Amino acid sequence: MLWFLFASLTACFEALKDATGKQSLRTLDEYSVLLGFMTVGVAVLLPVVLIVGIPPIGPNYGYALLVGGSLNILSFTLYVRAIKLADLSLTVPLVTLTPLFLLVTSPLIVREWPTGFDAAGVVLLVMGSYVLNRRVGDRDFWAPLRAMVQNSGSRLMLCVAFLWSITSNFDKIGVQNSSPLFWAISLFAVIAAGMLPFVLRRGGLAQLWSQAKFLGLTGCFNAAGIGFQMLALPLAPVTQVIAVKRMSTLLSVLLGHFVFGETGLRERFLGAGIMVLGVVLMLSLIH
Repeated sequence: MLWFLFASLTACFEALKDATGKQSLRTLDEYSVLLGFMTVGVAVLLPVVLIVGIPPIGPNYGYALLVGGSLNILSFTLYVRAIKLADLSLTVPLVTLTPLFLLVTSPLIVREWPTGFDAAGVVLLVMGSYVLNRRVGDRDFWAPLRAMVQNSGSRLMLCVAFLWSITSNFDKIGVQNSSPLFWAISLFAVIAAGMLPFVLRRGGLAQLWSQAKFLGLTGCFNAAGIGFQMLALPLAPVTQVIAVKRMSTLLSVLLGHFVFGETGLRERFLGAGIMVLGVVLMLSLIH
């Protein structure tokens, strides 16, 4: 059950990363925020990797980094953009739908197959996303679904959920061909490098100092979260690790309400809770 502890810590740090990252987005664009906290992540993890030692590199490491890194540049950009455009409590829970897409991508990429409990969990994930977008007084059955599609932040986060169902599998390949921490720092470096041209074209690096405090915190939280995720991936199926990680959505809903004053706490917490219940059904403990 060590993997469950690692995945749970990932969830906690993930929620804290989102909250501090949203604070930085008040004055910075998504490219600057990503460059900032990914660079901090590299700085935090690099000494650890050097102390532990660079692991033997497997034959599929380069392939996983090329594909997974490229997709992560896109997915993280969309993720931060979604948080900037819409409420934390509305957008972040939608990434809980990643296990839904993993039921398709995991068998194709890493040959991990779903069970009956996974299918039941998916039903709850869909129900939860419906409740999440429901407003008090809505009588139109399709209104929550239209709201999900019409909200630009929600649309972007749905794309992120799909992309992460792919990158999570390449994360597992990358970890198996290096080590958890080395793979994490490799991804951070690739994403930071992908953001650098955009930041330089939009005004340079000096603007990052305006949010240095929050970017530093975001980077540390991100490094810790990804580090624990990479430690969990070799110990359990990808679907289960990512499912536990998505329990961070409940914390994000609470942080969105109490820190950023976002409304609709009851509906959003209920929706996120149903989605987390779906996640729980997909855990090996219940299987």
